[in-house]
Amino acid sequence: MGRSNQTPKGGLYRPEIVRAVLSGHSVLGIAFAAVIYLVCLTGALSVFQQDFTLWEQPGLPRVERISDAAVVHAVAQLAPRVGEETLYVSFPDADMPRLRLTMDNGHEEHNWIADAQGRIVGEVDTPWTEFLTTLHIQLHLPRGWGGFIVGLTGVALLSSLISGILSHPRVLRDAFHLRLGGSRRLQEADWHNRLGVWPLPFHVLVSLTGALLGLSTIIVGALAMLLYRGDTQRVYALLLPPKPPVDARAAPLPDLGAMLATARAKAPLGDPHMMIITHAGRRDASVSLTQERPGLLATQDSFAFTANGRILQEKHPGGLTLGEQILGALGTLHFGWFGGVAVRIAYGLLGIALSAVTASGIHVWLARRRDKGRPAPQWERIWASILWGQPAILALTAALGVAAPAMIERMATGLWLGLTMASVIAAAVVTRVTDARIRALLRRMTGALLVVTALLHVARHGAHGDGIAMDAILATLGLCLTWSWRGKRMNDTAREASASVEPFASSAKG
Repeated sequence: MGRSNQTPKGGLYRPEIVRAVLSGHSVLGIAFAAVIYLVCLTGALSVFQQDFTLWEQPGLPRVERISDAAVVHAVAQLAPRVGEETLYVSFPDADMPRLRLTMDNGHEEHNWIADAQGRIVGEVDTPWTEFLTTLHIQLHLPRGWGGFIVGLTGVALLSSLISGILSHPRVLRDAFHLRLGGSRRLQEADWHNRLGVWPLPFHVLVSLTGALLGLSTIIVGALAMLLYRGDTQRVYALLLPPKPPVDARAAPLPDLGAMLATARAKAPLGDPHMMIITHAGRRDASVSLTQERPGLLATQDSFAFTANGRILQEKHPGGLTLGEQILGALGTLHFGWFGGVAVRIAYGLLGIALSAVTASGIHVWLARRRDKGRPAPQWERIWASILWGQPAILALTAALGVAAPAMIERMATGLWLGLTMASVIAAAVVTRVTDARIRALLRRMTGALLVVTALLHVARHGAHGDGIAMDAILATLGLCLTWSWRGKRMNDTAREASASVEPFASSAKG
């Protein structure tokens, strides 16, 4: 007796089970797209980390250059507190004109600012900037898990870009094909295609470097399994300078002035960038010093000293392997921390474009569902709440960071998570409000909060040079967002009766 080719009506193919599976598939798709969008959005903002740091705590002394004696004096003031902790000294440069000192005991950090004479003038207090960058780097999860998820996001984004280009057979011919003034759905699909194609080198660069940075722990673990039977310390030893033999007896701080002089003599073309004092206050203390050279992406000159000033390791551009140069440049390339403010602005705009590619891709997918008779109004509302809910929540945390920095330092993560969940749940259950209204409301709210943030900052800090430019930018952007939709009714692109368009697919007919 032959088998029937008809699909059975019971078991796993019951309609309610099929609907549940499809719903679960939609959940995964929206959730992963939301993570990609969040990482891209916060990445575009994190490019300006140094600018936000100066804006959030203006009025502290600006230090363009600093003498070795002033650095030694700044470290000496912290010597009684250092003990066995690690001390990081970040030298001032054009983008961050402050001498910063960070003490880390493995559990918590303390940060200070010193003036041009090396006098400690205050502690670093930038809770919102730290909240933003941590959200981008690890989603406020434990570093291992958060970095892994962000790294996977980079892999997924890179895969989407490559598959999108491969599915676009006429990418060069249609590079400047943009249908404006017609179907809003076709228009958005064209923007999706163009914003994905025009800045493609940037998209590939940031997604690849982001994946490598986020998955670095996994990469190190894999190398350890292959080469050293799982001993990750031996892998890290290949990348880090050697350490002197263990000797925990107390000792004064090393002669940092002599080490700085030695580094300057051996690498006169470089400027000190970072000094790391490990096991400060012990006889086995070690000092690592890196220097930057103009025109190079990575810190190319590095020295490792023992406590008595003996050089343990010395590296210069001619002696670096290609792998070491790539590793040193990953962070700089990913965040655009080279070339000054012009490069940061370009990275910020391109990061927003990458966020728009993700957003418009979901819009096109939802539009195709509606066009095929399978509309998903609930997912349309949820995506609208994510698309403009995240900018609104970030703007709210920024305003609170100016008004009540102590509260944001304690509650920023919980506030962001709570508001995110509340906005998604509200969009899912409130059926009377369309996704168009949600987008309009949250966009205006974002603009209003940006204006409030700028006004609060001026009221608290005055028209200070380190903050007034950022205040002007925030206020201008806020006004544009607030008033750009006045008198307009947003049309839902997913409800327009137009031919369905595949993401990254060209429509050259007609």
